Amino acid sequence: MIPGKRYTAETVFKIASRRKWLILVPAVVVAAAGLAWIRHLPNVYRANTLIIVVPQRVPESYVRATVTTRIEDRLQSISQQILSRTRLEKVVQDFNLYPERRQAEVMEDIVDRMRQDISIDIVKGDAFRVSYSAAQPVTAMKVTERLASLFIDESLRDREALAEGTNSFLEAQLDEARRKLVENEKSLEEYQNKYNGELPTQLQANLQGLHNTEMQLQALVESTNRDRDRRMLVERLTADANLDASRDAALPQAPAPSGDSDAALNPAEQLRQAETALVALELRLKAEHPDVIRLKRSIAELKKRVAVDAAAQPVSTSGKVVTGPGDAIRRNRMNEAKNELASLDVQLASKAAEDSRLRGILAEYQRRIEATPSREAELASLTRDYDTIQQSYRTLLSKKEDSQIAANLERRQIGEQFRVVDAARVPEKPTSPDRPKLYLLALTSALIIGCAFAASAEFLDRTMRSEEDVQAALGLPVLATIPVLGRGAPRRAGGGDRNSHV
Repeated sequence: MIPGKRYTAETVFKIASRRKWLILVPAVVVAAAGLAWIRHLPNVYRANTLIIVVPQRVPESYVRATVTTRIEDRLQSISQQILSRTRLEKVVQDFNLYPERRQAEVMEDIVDRMRQDISIDIVKGDAFRVSYSAAQPVTAMKVTERLASLFIDESLRDREALAEGTNSFLEAQLDEARRKLVENEKSLEEYQNKYNGELPTQLQANLQGLHNTEMQLQALVESTNRDRDRRMLVERLTADANLDASRDAALPQAPAPSGDSDAALNPAEQLRQAETALVALELRLKAEHPDVIRLKRSIAELKKRVAVDAAAQPVSTSGKVVTGPGDAIRRNRMNEAKNELASLDVQLASKAAEDSRLRGILAEYQRRIEATPSREAELASLTRDYDTIQQSYRTLLSKKEDSQIAANLERRQIGEQFRVVDAARVPEKPTSPDRPKLYLLALTSALIIGCAFAASAEFLDRTMRSEEDVQAALGLPVLATIPVLGRGAPRRAGGGDRNSHV
């Protein structure tokens, strides 16, 4: 190549014309070799099958599916399992794939080669296509059918395993929630038994019990006061009787007067008056009233005394009782007073014990009412945890039932499934190599290689063939040119007619 020379289309055409054999010979050789190589390339046949995702047959409003992942994610997961070495190695052995490679290469390389021949493409949101390329069309169809069946079986196993795993997980969580619920219920029961009577739910009962106890205590205090007043009155009467006895002892004895005065003070008359008073008292009070009970007790004692006095009094020959003056009256008064005092003492002691008991009950109710706020706070903490655990248990129980139904759905194979829509067929023509394209590529490459040879030869040739070459190379003006005379004139290496320049 001459430095500074400018190449135009005419110049390029002259170069191509001058070096046509240098272009044609390599181009023909390369094209022939490429065409021969393309003709001997092995045919590759591709079989494919279309698989769609069929939704579950039971509406999801009745049974909610446990598998909610997208088809893309599921397909990626299943593809990793199908394209594992264990699965593909078994397919290679069953169909005797790549026999030449298996003699020279290890199984891992064979499996990698088979992964390259397998194609998995998602057609739509709920369909995908599985294809396999092989040298034999029947082999391509059979392997594609096997791959489709592997996808369908693996999908069923994967969904069933996922449903069983979900069911087992929920069952374990349900057992744990049940254990916590039982422990919390036991703790709550122990707490309620320990603080029975102080619980917030028993506050109204405690208040009512406190009010009733106060009413009973008030009635008991009033009854005790009446008994004490009566005892003081009886003691006064006893003191008066003793004073009368001392006065009568100081006076001379007189015959016992006859008349109705003694009869008015004897036990029989007192019994009659007590019975009359009891009838009047029962009209105003109930039979359980302390005054009614006390009066009945007094009547019973008077009846005993009347019987004893009747048996102990002496009888004269005329059949009349003989008594000293005032003795019967004093004796009756003293006996009555003693008996009544004894009865009042017993009643007062009993009422004192009842008072102590009621005051103890009153203090217990007061203590329970005062302890209610603290028990309410403690019970709120326990019931809050209990409510939370109970709600969690109910939620898990509901999910466990749904998961069990979904697992049964998958076991019966009526859930979501893969179904072959377009089964694999024997390919009628090879998918590769694409010989027309390869032929065109070979010819184009051959022509480029021939041009490259010509360009290389032109680049290395520094021969000056025109005035422009001289001016470009030397920068000197051309004074004259000598044309080549005749065909037999000597030529320089490089060929072609040229002029001599001075």
